[in-house]
Amino acid sequence: MDHYIYVAGLLCFILGSVHSILGEVLIFRKLSKSNKIIPTITTSKLKERHFRIIWATWHLTSLFGWCIGAILLKMATKYNIQTNELFQFILTSITITMFRSSLLVFIATKGKHLGWTILLIVGILTLLETLK
Repeated sequence: MDHYIYVAGLLCFILGSVHSILGEVLIFRKLSKSNKIIPTITTSKLKERHFRIIWATWHLTSLFGWCIGAILLKMATKYNIQTNELFQFILTSITITMFRSSLLVFIATKGKHLGWTILLIVGILTLLETLK
């Protein structure tokens, strides 16, 4: 088992979970006028349909993070396939995505959203594996 990739996969699951939970508690519940699963907006110039797609997109980010985490966990436990060209392509794609995502969140939030650090750590862990 590759420990770098395994830890990176676990971090993706943790980050996705924290992202969805804190988003609901700190953002969407404060803006919503109902206790429905899909919130409706009360105090914004956004139309309700725009608010709902922002909510859906927020949680899609978590789902994609969990998907990447699942891929990394599977890759970590199938150590014998690491010479496979597909394995290297997937790992390189995830590495680049994590570094770019980290930079995007860092720039957009001026470093105040801690998600960029987890994305950076996942990028570093997957990069360390590609450099082996």
